[in-house]
Amino acid sequence: MSLWETETLQWISSQQDMMVSLLSTLVNVDSGSYDKEGVDAVGMHLSRFFADHGIQTIARRVEHFGDTLLAGTQSVRRDAGRYNILLMGHRDTVFGKGEASRRPFRIAGDRAYGPGVADMKAGLVMNAFVLAALQKFAPDVPIVAMMTGDEEIGSRTSLAHIAEEARFARAVFNAEPARPTGNFVSGRKGGFTYRFEISGKAAHAGVNFTEGASAIRELASKITALDALTDVPQGITLNVGLASGGSSTNTVAAKASGEVDVRFIDGEQRERLITDIEAILGRSTVPGTTTTFERHGESLPLAPTPQNVALSAIYREAAAALGFEISGEFTGGCADSGIASSSGAPTVCATGPVGGKAHTEEEYILVETLSQRAAIVAASILRLPG
Repeated sequence: MSLWETETLQWISSQQDMMVSLLSTLVNVDSGSYDKEGVDAVGMHLSRFFADHGIQTIARRVEHFGDTLLAGTQSVRRDAGRYNILLMGHRDTVFGKGEASRRPFRIAGDRAYGPGVADMKAGLVMNAFVLAALQKFAPDVPIVAMMTGDEEIGSRTSLAHIAEEARFARAVFNAEPARPTGNFVSGRKGGFTYRFEISGKAAHAGVNFTEGASAIRELASKITALDALTDVPQGITLNVGLASGGSSTNTVAAKASGEVDVRFIDGEQRERLITDIEAILGRSTVPGTTTTFERHGESLPLAPTPQNVALSAIYREAAAALGFEISGEFTGGCADSGIASSSGAPTVCATGPVGGKAHTEEEYILVETLSQRAAIVAASILRLPG
C-alpha cells in the first residue's frame, strides 16, 4: 500500500467523532420526501461540509422535492466515457415534520438512533468523508458524490439525474445501510405501483339492487386477478396494499379504488407484468363499471451483471484486506442502485454503515461502522483498475 493510500485510510479512521457530529446534525433535521425545505436544509449542511474541505457543490434544481446535489474532485470529467467514480445517497426520509424533535439523534451503547439515521443519513455522512479524504490525499481520483431528494417516493425527479450521471461512471457505490448481518447488497428487485379507480353506478341495495353496478365487486375481482400473478419462486410479488370504496352498506358502490405494489427481478418479467396488469385493469367483469389507472414510482432491478459481480468482488476484497469478512445479499427492497446499474454502470449497493429496522422508530446504525465502512469504500476505490 502506498503512502498516500495509507494516509487516506488513517485520516478516515481519525474522523469517527466528526462523522458522528455531522450525523447528529443531519438526523436532527426533518427531511421527509414531501418536505422540500427540510431536504434542502440537509443539503445545506452537507454543502457547508464540502466547502470546508475545498469541494464545490452544484445543485440541480427541483421544483417540488429536494434539489439534487453534486459534489466532486476537480478531476471529474464528463467527456471521457466511463471515467468517474460515483458515490450515491438520498437526503429524504419517510418521516414527517416534528419527528426529529420528538425523538432526536441519540447514542445508546454501540448504536445510534433517530429518524433516517440508517436510511440513509449515515451513508451520506460516510460518502462525504470519503470524498473529503480523496480530495485531501488523492485529488486526481475523479470522485462524484450525488445526493438526491426523493428516493423514498420512487425517485420521481432524480431518476433522470441518476441515469445521466451514471453514464459517466466506471464504478458506483450506493450508501444504503449495510444489512444487519454486515453484508452489502449485490442484487435487488425492481418495482412499481399502479393506482386504479373504478366507477360504477349507485343504487339502493334493497329497493333497486339490479340497477346498480358495484365498483367494489369489480375491485374484488381485480384484486383476485392481480394476486394470481404472484409467483414467489420466480421472485414476482403483487400486493394490493390499499383498497377503498362505497358510501354506505345499503348503497351499491359507485366508486372504489386500489393500489398494488409490484416487485420483479428482471426486465423480461417487468414487461410481462405490465402487459398482464394493464389487461386486468382495463377489463371489466362487472357490467357497467369502468377503470382508469396509472403506473408510478418505478424502481429498476439491481441485477448480477458481470460488471456488478466484478465490482462486488473488489469491494469484498477491500473489506477483507481491512479485516472484515463480508459478502453480498439479495433483497426484495428497491433502491437507486438499480437505476445506475440499468444505465450500464458497474454498481454495488448497501455500502453504508451497518444498520437495521429502517422506516421504524427502532431504526439504528452501529456507530463504529461509520468510519469502518468509509474505509472499505475508499479502499475499494483505490483498488479500481485504471
